[in-house]
Amino acid sequence: MVSNYIPGYNNQQQINSLGHSNETALMALAAQGNPQLNRAVLMEQAAAQRSMQEMASQRNLEVPKVNFYPSTHGNSRKARKQDIRQAYRLLRPAKRSLLSPARLFGSKYRYNKQSHVCVVDGCDCKELIQYDNLYEKICDDETGRSLWDMYWQNPVTGQAEAFLAMDKVTSGRKMRGTYCPEHLHLYHLLCKWENEEEREYEMNPNRLRDKVKQGVSIVTVPVSVMQKNDADTPLMLSKYEPFFELLEKDARAYDGINITHYKNPETGINDITTVTFDLRIFQKELLEINQPTPAFQQIINQQPNNTPPIPNTQGVNQ
Repeated sequence: MVSNYIPGYNNQQQINSLGHSNETALMALAAQGNPQLNRAVLMEQAAAQRSMQEMASQRNLEVPKVNFYPSTHGNSRKARKQDIRQAYRLLRPAKRSLLSPARLFGSKYRYNKQSHVCVVDGCDCKELIQYDNLYEKICDDETGRSLWDMYWQNPVTGQAEAFLAMDKVTSGRKMRGTYCPEHLHLYHLLCKWENEEEREYEMNPNRLRDKVKQGVSIVTVPVSVMQKNDADTPLMLSKYEPFFELLEKDARAYDGINITHYKNPETGINDITTVTFDLRIFQKELLEINQPTPAFQQIINQQPNNTPPIPNTQGVNQ
């Protein structure tokens, strides 16, 4: 996904893709330019390229290659801006020629018919998923979640659902097509870079003064209150944090989920945590949801009966 363009290396090394780069080249590339494009991200991209190349050689599949070259600018903020501009250019959907007759019928984009086709290069992502789901292998370096979990699953039902690209990359109308694994990884990085840009913009003192002028109050909270003590959490349990966050959220909404913490009286450290699911309370809450409340039933009873009376046809039949 990223070519190892490193000043000081010879031309042959610069021509090679990131998938053929060694760890030394990746570390040299991560040490300059955009700080969000660190070594872990480059390793993920290198692994993605190698997997895509293996698919192409083993199954004779048409596999795209994204030629993204990280900026090596000395200023990290300017390097990130250059990476953002380049990512937008590479993620724009492919358009038809201005002389194409299909444009007369509103078909402006070349690959905008099926949800399993990449809108940039026309790659059939369905074949890539059936052979070896590369979306599951490319993970975020911070959260550990895969592209499949973040973009190809419905957040409500958990069922597989194709990610739909937008005509202006991060905004605009939703299209019928998607992104291949490498383009989707670049899209994910682009969203993270833009979020970092927005966070730095919100922390600008000028922006804080503008908020005060608009009537927004600023409350200072001690850092000790906001910080989460992760020093006592073993590394093997850190991967279950999203599960416990979901449990704590549902426990506040439903009485059938109880989370109990047992702290050590000497050290104050949480030694034992138990999660209890009470099926009886779940059934009771479900029954209460399906039954109308007394207030709602009273409103129904107070409504006038507008049903027309049944005409008496006895005299007519006689």
